[in-house]
Amino acid sequence: MIKYFNDENLIIPLWQEAFKDSEEDILFFLENCKHKNALGYFEENKLCSMLFLVDCKVEGRGAKYIYAACTYENQQRKGQMSSLLSFCEKEYNFLALIPANDKLVDYYDKRGFNLRSKIDNIIFDESDEIKEYLFEGSSLSKPLLSIYKNTEDM
Repeated sequence: MIKYFNDENLIIPLWQEAFKDSEEDILFFLENCKHKNALGYFEENKLCSMLFLVDCKVEGRGAKYIYAACTYENQQRKGQMSSLLSFCEKEYNFLALIPANDKLVDYYDKRGFNLRSKIDNIIFDESDEIKEYLFEGSSLSKPLLSIYKNTEDM
């Protein structure tokens, strides 16, 4: 089952396993990012995968930025993240993310995020500290925005 949720007791353990961040850093994000929603993939009422959708503008147009997309290691390769991304593509016409590495560039390309833009073209209505969070994590030599646009919306 895919649903929006906001239970930090579910978010923190998955985030920590995936990204190795401290509870303090995660709580800072959860408490200070004002324009976000957590979307989770649940099996038997247990969180397996999640991502955050943060309001933004890309090239001057309203969009959702996908952040902190992750799956518990013991749940990976079951299609849960693909299901979350498909859900987002049905709900929103314009999505963007910054892949963390080359492998993820390919992963997201296969899921429809195959348009590119410079990361300078994304704007968040968030504090400077939160903006730093939203741009962290990419090991690409030239970080880029991967964009999904609904083809009916082009």
